[in-house]
Parts: sequence; C-alpha cells; structure tokens
Amino acid sequence: MRPLVSVICISFNHALYIEEALKSVFEQSYPNIEVIILDDGSGDGSAEVIRTLISDKKISFIHHQTNLGYTKTFNQGLALATGEFVIDFALDDVMLPNFMASGIDRFEKEPVSTGVVYSNADYIDANSKVIGNHKEILLKKKLVSELPDGNVFEQVIRRYFICTPTMIIRKQVFDRLGGYDETLTYEDFDFWVRSSRYWNYAYLDEVHMRKRKLQTSMSASRYHHHQNDQLETTLNVCKKAFHLCKSKAELRALNERLNYEYRQCLRNDAKELAEEYKDLLQLMGGHTHMVSKLVNYLKLDFHR
Repeated sequence: MRPLVSVICISFNHALYIEEALKSVFEQSYPNIEVIILDDGSGDGSAEVIRTLISDKKISFIHHQTNLGYTKTFNQGLALATGEFVIDFALDDVMLPNFMASGIDRFEKEPVSTGVVYSNADYIDANSKVIGNHKEILLKKKLVSELPDGNVFEQVIRRYFICTPTMIIRKQVFDRLGGYDETLTYEDFDFWVRSSRYWNYAYLDEVHMRKRKLQTSMSASRYHHHQNDQLETTLNVCKKAFHLCKSKAELRALNERLNYEYRQCLRNDAKELAEEYKDLLQLMGGHTHMVSKLVNYLKLDFHR
C-alpha cells in the first residue's frame, strides 16, 4: 500500500469555491488519502456547503463558530492527521488529478533528509480561468533563474519563490517544528525558514495545482497599510532567521530581505515597524566588520 497522505482542508468564506476544491481532492489518482476539513468561522454558508458535499463520506469535519485564525485552525487539523505526508489545502484552490501521485513518487526517489516536495502552479481567477503561471512570472521578473532543490534556506530568506499550496510535506517536519507558530498571522514564510534549516526541498517542474488569486486573499493584502499584523509577522520571522543563519551568504541574503521589508513598511506608513527593521538592519550592518562581529557573537561556522 502507498503511504497515507493527510489532506488538511481549510475554509474561510470559500463557499463559492468549495465544491470545485473538494471535487479535486476526491478525484485524485493517488489511492491512499485521509481528508480532514475545518471551517474557521465562515459567515457565507461554507459549513453548510461542506456538510452537503461530504454527507455520504466518512470525513472528519470541524466547524468553528468563530474565527480562530489560519495557524490555529491548521494545527487543530494536524493533531488529527495520521498520514506519513501532509498537505495544507485551502478550499479555494484546485488540485490537478496527479498532484499527490507525482509528489509521492518524487519523495520515494529522495533521501529521508528531503522534507518537502513542491511544484509549479497555474494561477486562476474567481471564475477558474487561468491567468498566469507561477514559474513563468518568477522568471519574467528575474526573481529566480531556476527553482532550487536541496538546501534552500538561503534562498527562502532572500525572496519568495515557493507556491505554498503545491507543497507536500513529510509529517516528521511538522512533528519537529510543533506545527505552525500560532502567534503569527500567516504561516508560509515562517514554515519555509524553520523547515529548510533542517530539511531539504525537492522541486518538481510540473504544474499540478491551480492557485486562486483573489483580491480578498490574505497574500493579496500583505503589504496594505491596514495589515500591520502581517508586516509584524514578517519581522518576527526575520528575527528567527537571524538566529538560524550559519554562513556569511545567509546573512547577506537576510540583509536583502530586511532592506526589502523595510521599504515596504515605509511605503505603507508602518513607521514603528520600519524603525524595528531599521534597528535590525543596523545590527546586521552590511559592512565586513559588522559581519565579523556577528560571526563572533553567534559563534557561526562559515564555510561558504
């Protein structure tokens, strides 16, 4: 029997998209799947849609009467997961039929040090029309020249390149990390930083996911002036990354990230957060003598 894959499906006001999303889970070519569904206090009838769609299936469903936030909701589902692998699936996205099979096939070719397999994705709009491709956009903007494999810690602290819903994750990774950090507003950057310090990533250069791009999504509003909680989450993750760096190259990558986030705070009138970024940038320095001081302070072993 193939390894069990736990799919943790989370809805928050996704009523319009839940049927298409769940259908894509149920129609996977992969044979051994555990489905766990949570609705995080939706006000649009999402819970009723879910109940109708799973009425003839043995599926765990938890309905929050009030919104707890994504990280807490996911961790509640994670506590129920028994699979060897885990997928974090928002119920406005769409899996293509071979998403799980291709990902698990790749895992079975990888060493146990590989904790995450991720792939390419198409972007779709509210009407499920394809409006772009993740890899093509990254290449066009010259954010990457290729999607990296292996030790990606330096790359994930420098810039965004992973399409979150494409990830299939070894459950051991979550077990070691203790799930998502529930003090944070959003989860992906923190997960990438902490997991990539200890596990390798493998990239599958195929499209197996359709990620829905909506103006109401959290990622779309991350740098809006009224979303200082998200900007603060990013700062807290950067502080974690600082203490996880092990090389000069990684510190330089973090310096690039801090400069970018500092500019975003200034553009969005988040002055207090900008000052915190400025303080961390001043500590980082960017000059050779400052990096040397950090090396001595953190007792880092620099071989790169």
